[in-house]
Amino acid sequence: MSTALRERPAEAGAANGGVPARRAVIRWAWRMFRREWRQQTLVLALIVVALAATVIGAAVATNTPPPAGAGFGTAQDMATLPGGPQLAGQIAALRQVGPVDVIENQTVAIPGSINTYDLRAQDPHGAFGGPMLSLVSGHFPAGPGQVAVTPGVAATFSLRIGDLWHQGGQVRRITGIVQNPQSLLDEFALVAPGQVSRPSQVTVLFTVPRGKHPSSIGSVSQYVVTRQDAVASNPLNPETIVLGLVTVGMLLIALVAVGGFTVLAQRRLRSLGMLGALGATDRNIRLVVRVNGVLVGVVGALAGAVLGLAVWLAYRPRLEASAHHLIGPFQLPWIVIGPAMALAVVATYFAASRPARAITRIPIVAALSGRPAPPKQVHRSALPGVVLFVVAAALLSYSGKSNGNGGGALELVLGIVLLIVAIILLAPFCLVILARFGRRTPIAIRLALRDLARYRARSGSALSAISLGVFIAALVCVLTAQRYGNVLDYAGPNLASNQIIVYTPNGGPGGGGGPGQGPGGSSPSGTASTPQAQAAVARNIARALGSGTIIELDQAGASLQHAAAGRSWSGPVYVATPQLLAAFGIKASEVNPDVDILTMRPGLSGLSQMQLVYGGNGNGSGGNGNGPPASWPCPKGQCLANPVIQEVSALPSGTSAPNTVITEHAIHALGLHTSPAGWLIQAPHPPTAAQITGARRTAGAAGMTIETKSSTPSSAEILNYATAFGIVLALGILAMTIGLIRSETAGDLRTLAATGASSLTRRELTAATAFALALGGAVLGTVAAYVAAIGYAWDNPLDGLSELSSVPARQLLFILVGMPVIAAAVGWLLAGREPSVISRQPLE
Repeated sequence: MSTALRERPAEAGAANGGVPARRAVIRWAWRMFRREWRQQTLVLALIVVALAATVIGAAVATNTPPPAGAGFGTAQDMATLPGGPQLAGQIAALRQVGPVDVIENQTVAIPGSINTYDLRAQDPHGAFGGPMLSLVSGHFPAGPGQVAVTPGVAATFSLRIGDLWHQGGQVRRITGIVQNPQSLLDEFALVAPGQVSRPSQVTVLFTVPRGKHPSSIGSVSQYVVTRQDAVASNPLNPETIVLGLVTVGMLLIALVAVGGFTVLAQRRLRSLGMLGALGATDRNIRLVVRVNGVLVGVVGALAGAVLGLAVWLAYRPRLEASAHHLIGPFQLPWIVIGPAMALAVVATYFAASRPARAITRIPIVAALSGRPAPPKQVHRSALPGVVLFVVAAALLSYSGKSNGNGGGALELVLGIVLLIVAIILLAPFCLVILARFGRRTPIAIRLALRDLARYRARSGSALSAISLGVFIAALVCVLTAQRYGNVLDYAGPNLASNQIIVYTPNGGPGGGGGPGQGPGGSSPSGTASTPQAQAAVARNIARALGSGTIIELDQAGASLQHAAAGRSWSGPVYVATPQLLAAFGIKASEVNPDVDILTMRPGLSGLSQMQLVYGGNGNGSGGNGNGPPASWPCPKGQCLANPVIQEVSALPSGTSAPNTVITEHAIHALGLHTSPAGWLIQAPHPPTAAQITGARRTAGAAGMTIETKSSTPSSAEILNYATAFGIVLALGILAMTIGLIRSETAGDLRTLAATGASSLTRRELTAATAFALALGGAVLGTVAAYVAAIGYAWDNPLDGLSELSSVPARQLLFILVGMPVIAAAVGWLLAGREPSVISRQPLE
């Protein structure tokens, strides 16, 4: 018999086997991952969903706003010059700076409409304006008799390429369809340079040389804007916000993954013991578990990025239509996506590190027997978590004090981060408290609470994840109730879905049109000059909507003020005419004859230092809610201190609706005069988009504007969605955690079954485990939310501690009581099945 050396043996360069040993261990971990990937589907699915949501969310958040520096092209400076005889000299002065790109615009009215478009002369191959002009089809105009139009202008005038267009006394041939990629709402007709004879506005793009300031140009510098001035520098930009949310999300995934990797390591206990018996060091065995974590993170990150990219490519056309500018298919915030993928790998690596260290503490003989080591008791103090709570509250207090002063962003972020760390540190301590409370409970509940305390190194991470989910939901609920509960700076939907307000040319907040941004404004050639004509326009709109309910909204030049620190009054104050009160079912007998103000804002009648301002100081439209406090007491003859206010819940609640009205008693007592500001139309059903467009055109033709329901959510919608988010997230984490804990304690369950424990006992164990984790997470998360809210409001000049009196009691009860009860009920229903093997643990 002969022997031969087929392969040269690897030389170990270190006591742990060196590179060959690590390479072999990594290959073995890869094979195990491919064979047992189904057992890690949970963590993989979490990472895939999180990465896909990150790609889509970051893309939408960064691409929805207009492009940075829109209107500048590739230039760094822009001068917007009015037309006139001095135009040629101003352009000549700018040419002395360097190359310029001149864009001439002449505003042209569309016949039979109040809308306009621009006749634009621009060089398609200019020095700086390339990003502001693109060709959809055809070709650019090259001579005097040629023109290219945008799709909107082509649709308005029914134009196609090759048609002759009679415009402004000239005949031009349509050569192409063009658009402004940075603003699809920009409607214009493009002609060759020099073809606009009387420009109403000229935009000059240029770049000032280094070392020279735009103010050195001369008198033209007053029209110059730099790109740096136009682009707002906000540290909390969409990229930063999305990256912060991704970090919190990956932290939640890491906390959940700790339990998953722990159970997987227990399942591989015999295999790892055999690896150790063959000579693998503790470092090699830890590397197996950590490589598995890295593989889960890499595969999940790549799959999530691919899924997110596919969804983004499908959604991009719809986002372009709503954002009104072109978006490239791969115009993604890679500065967010790259770190998010790295965070996924880092999160799973650190999640696998704890079970990797724990598995090496088990002796080889015990590992080969498949018997896990008893849990190690860890005695930690709750003092670090409490200290971090206090420090986080102090940072948030400083951030709240700086609110409105342009500072405090860094302290806000740092405070939230420390609060999250405090939650993670206090979670295991909460399990110990729950176990102490369960000493006198029935045996099944006592066992469940004891197991949570024994295995708190693993169940503590699950409780931390649940607490973080509840913290986010509870904080949203508390802040929403605080903001929407402010009766002065009123927040919420502006109107009901079936309501439309038609404003007079001088009506609405600030005059000159209402808050609805309808086209038009006051047009001298088409304004309905008398109140009767304006009322007729409003009635025509109401008939088109099928409504017979039209309420005149009168103003008396009066408004409310609050002469104290905090938010000030916002919103219109209309006149409580008999027609308005009757329209909302308010009888004259229900109104106190001495009342000055009727309102539906709860709590307004109890505020002190209120003032009814009239004459030259009140315009009836209110302020923006953030002005400085008014003087107290107010001058006589200009305001009424402490007016009598009565709360009437029948008034509408919209911020633009007549939710607060001045009575005719106050009108007569103060000698005020009323005038129509608009008309409120209540349609039988929400108007369609076509009806809104028709109403806007009808109002615009008369120089009037309309306002319809905005997309601002109500407080109930935000509270309900936040509560549902917190409960669903917590229950999902609970379902994963309980499955992992029960699989880890399968030996105890088999022992219970062997000693005659019924399915009732097993149901009680699972239900008690779910209830305890849900209750602990709900309490810890809610406490952390109120610590954040109180800290931020402690010295806040706008939203002080008094604003926290609006407690979202129903939502907090759902979280604190409903969620633990639901968790216990679901655990009770899904548990109770007897283990299939009682005598021994099956070989893997």
